[in-house]
Amino acid sequence: MRIAAHLILGVVVMPVLLVAVTLIVFSLIYSPAYVVRVITFGVASVDDYQKFPERPMEASRNPFQLSTDLDETRVRSLFQPIFHTDDLDAFLDQKHTQAFIVIQDDTVLYEHYFNGARRDSIVTSFSMAKSFDSALIGSAIADGAIHGVDDPITRYLPELAARDRRFSQVTIRNLLMMSSGIKYVEAFGFWGDDARTYYDPDLRQLALHETQIVDPPGRSFLYNNYHPLLLGMILERTTGMTVTRYLQAKIWGRIGTEYGGSWSTDRAGGLEKLESGINARAIDFAKFGRLYLQRGTWDGAQVVPSSWIDESTQEAASVGASYYPHDGFIPIPGNGYYGYLWWGMRRENGMNDFYARGQYGQFIYISPQTNLIIVRNGRDWGIDGDAWVKAFYAFASALEAKR
Repeated sequence: MRIAAHLILGVVVMPVLLVAVTLIVFSLIYSPAYVVRVITFGVASVDDYQKFPERPMEASRNPFQLSTDLDETRVRSLFQPIFHTDDLDAFLDQKHTQAFIVIQDDTVLYEHYFNGARRDSIVTSFSMAKSFDSALIGSAIADGAIHGVDDPITRYLPELAARDRRFSQVTIRNLLMMSSGIKYVEAFGFWGDDARTYYDPDLRQLALHETQIVDPPGRSFLYNNYHPLLLGMILERTTGMTVTRYLQAKIWGRIGTEYGGSWSTDRAGGLEKLESGINARAIDFAKFGRLYLQRGTWDGAQVVPSSWIDESTQEAASVGASYYPHDGFIPIPGNGYYGYLWWGMRRENGMNDFYARGQYGQFIYISPQTNLIIVRNGRDWGIDGDAWVKAFYAFASALEAKR
């Protein structure tokens, strides 16, 4: 009996000791706060905005109301064959959608909410935030705070050059185009950069002191969440504002947003999660799409330079055939490309579609040739991410064919 009791005790205690030792080891390698977050937060979810600290954003003083002339029958008739369903609403609901909005010619054709979401429900951007980062860089250049995209990042972050002179070869353009040559390991384990850039409670320290150059800049595309963090610190230093405050002043308060929102930070008083974490309502994400559809103008005012809208959403002429690798995280359909933190889809007439994209199927999709905006927010992907993009592209093409 005593032997059996010892065996049972060993079976119970040994796994606990193993876990404890593992946690101690990881806490010595990384910060204890980071380890606790990885364990307690678990896999990233659309509800994480409730877990991170945040900086608030205020609604516009002059909210803009899009015209509503619902044409749901037409929207359903075009989308249903694309999705191979006979019930668009049921399909969206089953595919974990929270919000789905279709806007053409400044008119809402379809606006529905699913899985417990409502029009005033907060949804989160995940990596759609990167496209907001891009807009802020363009604004800072227009303001004269940043000289230009070909500036070396060490002009603004000299600590990097002091650590490794090769950082002096990396430009703001390289960060925007995901081609810096900075090492990035896709993984949500403790060691992975997906986890580090998402959970770490000191993102400034992480980006300035733990990034490593492994390839020459500009050579190839590698989706890398250190890039927006570095861009965010450049924005802080050049504008003298938090990134949230700059977004509020330059864009959020000027595009008729109906609701307030927030930007999650790594810790109280810390850095915004530039790679993700803008928390708002779907209809206000649509306002950001409208700003870009109108080439940066709003009510006659130039909010973001039109030249920046064009430059940041179109494919760079310098990109060669070997730029996009054939493996790794490159969610680019066959006729796709990457601009300045915007994804794009080529069209034959040169009026390319472009879109902001985030984890679990967050999208702001813009098709200039059909004056179209589609917003989709979801609790999960529901379908493959590229399948959403191809569906939006096909829908825009069908609209154009029927004009």
